[in-house]
Amino acid sequence: MLRLDRGILLAFLFLVGLGLVQVYSSSYIFATEVYQDGLFFFRKQLLFTVGAVALLFTVALLPWRVNQRIGWAAFGLAVIGIGLTLIPHIGVKVGGAHRWIQLPMGFRFEPAELLRVSYPIAIASLLADFIKDEITPTWWRKAILLLLPLGFLLKQPDFGTFVICIALGYLMLFAFGLSWKVIAGSVVVALPMLVALMFAAPYRVARFKAFLNPWSDPAEKGFQVIQSLLSFYSGGVTGVGLGLGQGKLFFLPEAHTDFTLAVLGEEMGFIGFALVLLLYGFLVFRGFQIALQTQRYKERAVALGLSLVLSFSVLINVGVTLGLLPTKGLTLPLLSYGGSSLFCTSLALGWLLSLEREETHYQDRETE
Repeated sequence: MLRLDRGILLAFLFLVGLGLVQVYSSSYIFATEVYQDGLFFFRKQLLFTVGAVALLFTVALLPWRVNQRIGWAAFGLAVIGIGLTLIPHIGVKVGGAHRWIQLPMGFRFEPAELLRVSYPIAIASLLADFIKDEITPTWWRKAILLLLPLGFLLKQPDFGTFVICIALGYLMLFAFGLSWKVIAGSVVVALPMLVALMFAAPYRVARFKAFLNPWSDPAEKGFQVIQSLLSFYSGGVTGVGLGLGQGKLFFLPEAHTDFTLAVLGEEMGFIGFALVLLLYGFLVFRGFQIALQTQRYKERAVALGLSLVLSFSVLINVGVTLGLLPTKGLTLPLLSYGGSSLFCTSLALGWLLSLEREETHYQDRETE
């Protein structure tokens, strides 16, 4: 009963271990300058890591029926939390956005991270009713509840999480039988609205222009991506060596959070960069395998959704650091500094492990 997928566990443990190394390497100079303590961020991340590993094992060993209730509770907490970020003196404004809630002892929590990993469980519940043709008043209440946090996300604003949730809904609906004609028609309607939302905010327009040509504004909007590309270029194939990167010396903003991959690319080179991507690819691949092997529709939908969320988070962060996507404040799961992202990613992987373990025993019982 305690058997867990070794591949997922090993990839997870390697990435969180590498994440500790990354936080130490990328934040030491910054923490020394700002807090007069080079280990300021590392100590916090070490505490987060111990808690995240414990969370993953705890969740993975729980029966799925318990995890399903936890998932709904997490979704409700995320919706309430996102709403609270908009209340003065509760929500913390950083970088022009109200995305965090201040916690005791100087910690912060970002509810959008919890929303991303719990959203598949809520969508799966709707899908199960849809497949059974049970479109009841309860179904519509669930649908409204799913749409509620999207409005809060736009108000914060957190356009990246908003787009991830929309894309997740479309892909899960398409995967479980909704006609591609309906999907295409709704995309035709939704796409102009997304474009209008993007151009409604001047800072989004500036980011998009900087994405098209970072050197048009090298000192402001294009600065981060230019410095990120320079870090990758400096790293070459084998890297300059752990701890020897120059980008983190106040050239590369957010070196220990959103752009930690650029620091890794400079210090460990293309080889380290490729290894990390392979590990993420393995985790997503195993998630898709679990979804395909799961016989029950709701659980299959959850496994697919969790795998998509992980893949979206990685692809967006990688795309931003390589200049392939407009700059967006999304951390790299398991590697970037931050407790919210680390705990929520560990929660998602713990749910995948729980699904895989339970499905194996479910199939064993079916064959007996």
